[in-house]
Amino acid sequence: MASVLGTAVKRREDPRLITGRGRYTDDVQLPGMLYACILRSPHAHARIKRIDVSQAKAAPGVVAVFTGQDLVGRMGTIPTAWLPPDSGIRTTAHPALAVDRVRYVGDGVAMVVAEDRYQARDAVDLIRVEYEVLPAVVDQEEALSEGAPQVHDDAPGNLAFHWKAGNATDEVFAQAEVVVRQRFRQQRLIPNPMEPRSAVADFNASTGELTMWLTSQNPHIHRLLLSGILGIPEHKLRVVAVDVGGGFGAKIACYPDEALVGFAALQLGRPVKWTEDRRENFMATTHGRDMILDVEFAGRRDGTFTAIRVKNIANMGAYLSTAAPGVPTILFGLIVPGPYRIPYAGVDVRGVFTNTTPTDAYRGAGRPEATYLLERMVDLFAREIGMDPVEVRRRNLIPADAFPYNTAMGLQYDSGNYEEALDKALAMLGYEKFREEQEKLRAEGRYLGVGVTTYVEICGLGPSQVAGAVGFQGGLWESATVRVHPSGKVTAFTGTSPHGQGEETTFAQIVSAKLGVPVEDVEVVHGDTHRIAMGWGTYGSRTTPVGGSALAVAADRVVEKAKKIAAHMLEVAEEDVVFADGVFAVQGAPSRRATFQEVALQAYLAWNLPAGVEPALEGSAFYDPTNFVYPFGTHICVVEVLPDTGEVKILRYIAVDDPGPVINPMIAEGQVHGGIVQGIGQALWEGALYDEQGQLVSGTFMDYAMPKARFFPAFETAFTETPSPHTPLGVKGIGETGTIAATPTVVNAVMDALAHLGVRDIDMPLTPERVWRAIRDGRDGA
Repeated sequence: MASVLGTAVKRREDPRLITGRGRYTDDVQLPGMLYACILRSPHAHARIKRIDVSQAKAAPGVVAVFTGQDLVGRMGTIPTAWLPPDSGIRTTAHPALAVDRVRYVGDGVAMVVAEDRYQARDAVDLIRVEYEVLPAVVDQEEALSEGAPQVHDDAPGNLAFHWKAGNATDEVFAQAEVVVRQRFRQQRLIPNPMEPRSAVADFNASTGELTMWLTSQNPHIHRLLLSGILGIPEHKLRVVAVDVGGGFGAKIACYPDEALVGFAALQLGRPVKWTEDRRENFMATTHGRDMILDVEFAGRRDGTFTAIRVKNIANMGAYLSTAAPGVPTILFGLIVPGPYRIPYAGVDVRGVFTNTTPTDAYRGAGRPEATYLLERMVDLFAREIGMDPVEVRRRNLIPADAFPYNTAMGLQYDSGNYEEALDKALAMLGYEKFREEQEKLRAEGRYLGVGVTTYVEICGLGPSQVAGAVGFQGGLWESATVRVHPSGKVTAFTGTSPHGQGEETTFAQIVSAKLGVPVEDVEVVHGDTHRIAMGWGTYGSRTTPVGGSALAVAADRVVEKAKKIAAHMLEVAEEDVVFADGVFAVQGAPSRRATFQEVALQAYLAWNLPAGVEPALEGSAFYDPTNFVYPFGTHICVVEVLPDTGEVKILRYIAVDDPGPVINPMIAEGQVHGGIVQGIGQALWEGALYDEQGQLVSGTFMDYAMPKARFFPAFETAFTETPSPHTPLGVKGIGETGTIAATPTVVNAVMDALAHLGVRDIDMPLTPERVWRAIRDGRDGA
């Protein structure tokens, strides 16, 4: 049965999801349910002078209308849960509905609750708000300038926080043989999961319990934060995340809208549902990225890297969202040296308030931004010294015998064989042959380019002591319970909250391998705070390294107890019993045996248990990892740029990733595929834009370009497997690797195709117009 690990077991989630039998938050229907609709500000910055809700209250079906003034003293503000130390962070108040000022287009102003969603939507249009429009600022660099409009009175100069780390000094750069400098813009992205956000709340007055169904990546964190916002005891608040149609980080945050739904249910004594439409999703769900990065990269002419230093001006939007401050600081800054031996590194981050939608985690969260600047700088450095970019990387990769490896930013990488992944990817491409072909085609007027990225990421978020030290306002351990039933069937409860990644399958594989029972006999339960122990959720590729490890430990404890019972049944000493493939057998006498199912039944019958052994059979674990885990790999992309139009065609894409031992190759490949698409989306098409008044001009799918399947060739994927010493199964995580590596890989490929024209850099997304202008000008197209 151990062979189930590493096997492409079909996803057990898929039959219900692809046949329309999944149950999402908006599918929840309760007797007497009301529907909420939120009036959102049309202005990026304005003073609220007057709100007239009289017509809305009198509209058919309307039960209640709430404004920000109605909530003062009755509902807490929306908290920030990551406070980087020594950063002077300013956590300004974030009311669920604006009280005196609106600070971005989409800021909530009032909420209508009615008998059906159409009546609620009609009534919202009857609310009259008198605004005094104020100057707005949307660019984070401009927001720091003298005289810029102030987003918050208690955050002078719009500075939310200022965080520094590292050891790179001016002297290091002054002594370098080569210094390359470049500014990059990580454009703002909109996550756009298939399912928009939704919330349903139901208050039981007889028990004082509030049940909330949420589109959440972390139900227990939602419960903790909403308990404080709503003033309801945590044990009286139940949060349920049913099927979730994608998150990509956007469903980590605790949002005002969710708290408003809970508040309305408490006040009205009836269930209340709210589901955003796609326009609201564009405006009011957190955005990602949006950083201005000034980078200095130093080295020697023999190709050796010596230092990297980054100044990051991060656009935080109008408020600090739940995990937002940790993204451009801890998750970004600590991984800046990447997979290379760089003895000196430094990061200076300023988080800035602007009159835009708040930013927060988006797939990769800080790691893609750091990898992008590093891999682009490696290519620019290679060009500067006249060396092949692959050879430059090879000379500086951390060697396999150097692990565990301490970086200049204070991390200790667990394990790795970076050169093996690089060699495997290069062999899949036929790198030398491609270079020969490239020169031949360039002479014929065709612009082909190859981009290479060697990356490492920090994920498996934990351990809790480190989380506390970097300002995360919680622990990052994970819980699991493995409960064996009398028949030998198994229920596995996990504190993580999978939402499409396939852990209902891979977690069943872990338990199956540990207990020697069929995968089909293992049920995985998650997402309900009343059914499972406290857990910290799914993000940062932590689900399998941390949540899966907790399940593995819990399953081991089940086996440990079952072995005692089996020894008693077989009338031998415990040390004489061996367990393999679901069978307890006497060592040296394999015919004397008991199956796992037989032992499970005896555990529940309890007719003749060993002394001191309690009935039933289950194990629990609260697993707190000793370190982060560090997946790595090499991605290569081949593109052709059409000089007459600037169009970029992706000809080949190769991904060699090392997530540690692969539990399910099919699911791992699916995660890589999805990540690559999102990463290339940023490189070539996606980007949120505001005008000078703070209006989101890319607020629909007519204006915001999303990648389509037909844009891509078949991806060529492979794995290397370097176990982590910090997890029981050696696993490292796979959910973000594609996104982290793909963006710089594609941009490097385009720059390689245009290198003979002297084009150095183009701001993302590399739209046909921008590329065409760069070709025309023969210089930067930014």
